[in-house]
Amino acid sequence: MTTPQTTATSSAAVLVLEDGRVFRGRSYGATGTALGEAVFATGMTGYQETITDPSYARQLVVQTAPHIGNTGVNSEDAESRRIWVAGYIVRDAARRPSNWRSERSLDSELVEQGIVGIQGVDTRAITRHLRENKTMRAGIFSGDAAAAPEKELLAAVRASAPMEGARLAEEVSIDEAYVVEPSDHGWEGEPKFTIAAIDLGIKAMTPVRFAERGVRVHVLPATATLDDVKAVNPDGFFMSNGPGDPATADAQVKLLRSVLDEKLPYFGICFGNQILGRALGFGTYKLKYGHRGINQPVMDRRTGKVEITSQNHGFAVDAPMDGATVAPEERFGRVEVSHVSLNDDVVEGLACLDIPAFSVQYHPEAAAGPHDAAYLFDRFIELMAGTRDGQTANLSKEPVDAKHPAEASQNTNDNNTEDEN
Repeated sequence: MTTPQTTATSSAAVLVLEDGRVFRGRSYGATGTALGEAVFATGMTGYQETITDPSYARQLVVQTAPHIGNTGVNSEDAESRRIWVAGYIVRDAARRPSNWRSERSLDSELVEQGIVGIQGVDTRAITRHLRENKTMRAGIFSGDAAAAPEKELLAAVRASAPMEGARLAEEVSIDEAYVVEPSDHGWEGEPKFTIAAIDLGIKAMTPVRFAERGVRVHVLPATATLDDVKAVNPDGFFMSNGPGDPATADAQVKLLRSVLDEKLPYFGICFGNQILGRALGFGTYKLKYGHRGINQPVMDRRTGKVEITSQNHGFAVDAPMDGATVAPEERFGRVEVSHVSLNDDVVEGLACLDIPAFSVQYHPEAAAGPHDAAYLFDRFIELMAGTRDGQTANLSKEPVDAKHPAEASQNTNDNNTEDEN
């Protein structure tokens, strides 16, 4: 990588996609070369939370919001210890930040952390291209690197590692365990519960949401064993979001199966949802362009309630949608798809009916994003309380027969027509 420069002295830059499409602009942040999977994020706010989300490791993020950097960055909103995006693609970078919480510019932060970006490109065209063709490998080249022939740049992109088969959770996880105490986040009195949380790329706000509710959180590395989990004497077990292909998470799947055999209550989000799916015996697959943003509609199939959710995933669980079914790993009993995406019918949640375990594909911690799904933290607390009291583990309060809102509306109209006739 060449010497970093700020946008004030920006140089030529080029974005090269795996299929040969090229977009030219100007450097943003550090100059040099960045390779990764090009994806688009649809959030209108929360760019600092986006770039510090470990789930974006080895990805070049296209922001669909046109104006980026206008509120700067600060020391409070980062969701992890560093920026994790491999590269950053924006249309109109702010010339200077203007916000009372701003401590420095986004541009200078990108330079400081060596993140190569590009500005002044048509992000709408890039987004439509990725949506119509699929996410793909790409490269950002700026400074001296941008002067190379396009043929050479394309060859570098095609030689880079794909996301399929990528094992990244261990790369972004912590090296040593730490504890998040309820008393540090406004809780008065003794902790109600203790959980072991596996950091597969955990966002900082997730253990905080637990702590605010009186739950002590022991955050453990991605390489933690069952003995490590038992050592903290937890009331529940949690697996976080994270990057990479869930098909590579054999160690975490093995750990979760051991935890489920112990009948320890389990809650997983994002990568943790995919790992639960695999632990139950289901497969996973790569989405065409994934779900990334803070405006993703999801329906709770048991109640018909729709939530607007924050999401960041490129893989999904392949599980049957037609009600409760016995898991392929039969010892875990029945399971049902509890939540579904209203955009493309992707599985967005799993609920086990005979063991205390459930998961969702989205981010209830809402950093950034809506708070529609915050109740899931309370649901896990209720599950731990019920398990402690010897109550049933059944998470299905109603049969899974809720219809897509469009179908429900059509049925209502049909019934009204029949009544009129």
